[in-house]
Amino acid sequence: MDRWQAMRVFVRVAESGGFAGAARQLGMSPPAVTRAVAALEDRIGTRLLTRTTRTVKLTEAGGRYLEDCRRILAEIEEAEAAASGSTVTPSGTLTVTAPVQFGRLYVLPVITEYLARHAAVSARALFLDRVINMIDEGADAGIRIGPLADSGLTAIRVGTVRRVLCAAPDYLDRHGAPATVRDLRDHAVIGSASTGLGGFGQGGFGPKGFGPAARGTPRPRLTCNTIDSVLAAALAGQGIAQLLSYQVAPALAEGRLRLVLDDPEAAPMPAHVVSPEGRRAPAKVRAFIDLAVARLRADPRVNPQRS
Repeated sequence: MDRWQAMRVFVRVAESGGFAGAARQLGMSPPAVTRAVAALEDRIGTRLLTRTTRTVKLTEAGGRYLEDCRRILAEIEEAEAAASGSTVTPSGTLTVTAPVQFGRLYVLPVITEYLARHAAVSARALFLDRVINMIDEGADAGIRIGPLADSGLTAIRVGTVRRVLCAAPDYLDRHGAPATVRDLRDHAVIGSASTGLGGFGQGGFGPKGFGPAARGTPRPRLTCNTIDSVLAAALAGQGIAQLLSYQVAPALAEGRLRLVLDDPEAAPMPAHVVSPEGRRAPAKVRAFIDLAVARLRADPRVNPQRS
C-alpha cells in the first residue's frame, strides 16, 4: 500500500474511532486496515494511535499528524481536480474559532449557512475568549478582534469594533447619566475579570475617554468573570458596563441598553477573518472564508461603514 493510501486509512480510522468502522467505510478487511496504520507508524517512527480493547485514541503526535494528513490529502485532491479541469467539492471537518459572544451572534449564522451549502462538510465551533494557537488547536479559520500580532496568519479585515459604556434605562432613570468620565466615580460600575475583550479593568480611561488606564478609573461594585455575565448584570440595572460595540448591539437596538459617554474619538479595533494557510488552504476553508468575509462585511454591527 502506498503512503498516500495509508494516510487515507489513518484519517478514516481517526475519524471513525476504530479499525472496524474504518474497514467498513473503506471496503477493506480490519486486518488490512490495522496493517496499513502499523506500517505508517513504522515509517514515521512513532505511535499515532493508542489502542485498547474498546477504544482507539489519537496520541499527541497522532493528533498533529492527522491535521497534516488532512491538509496533504486535500491538496492532492485539489491538484488532481485542477489537472483534470474539474472543481473540488469542499469536504471534511472545518474548525472555526472566535470570541464567545462574537461567535454566537455573528459567526454561528455563517457556519449554519455554510453547512447548508456544503453537505460533505461537518463543522466544529471553538468559541473562546482567549487568543489560541490555531495550528496547535487544529483551527482552520477564525475571527480575531484587535491588533494582530506578527503570527504569520493570513488576515482579511471585515470591520471594526469599539469599547462603549452602556447601562439599562432603568438604572439611568434612577441615577442619571454621567456627563464626564469623572462622574463615573459616583456610579455603580460593573467590572470584568474575564481574559476576553471588554469590561472595566480591560481598557480603562484616558483624558478623552476610553484609552489607557488613568487615575480616577472607578472601582467596580460588581465584578464578573465572563462577558455574558457583565452584560446580564447591565441589563438587570446593576450599573454601567464597559463592553464592545458588537457585544451590546442587539440590546441597544432593542432599547434594553443605552450608550453613555459615547466617545467618537475612541480608537476602533479591527476585526479580521484569519487562517494559518490563506489561499493555499483546502477548498472547505477557502469556501468558508469567502462566505464569512462577505457576510461580516455586509453586517453594519460589525462593519459600521455599511450602516
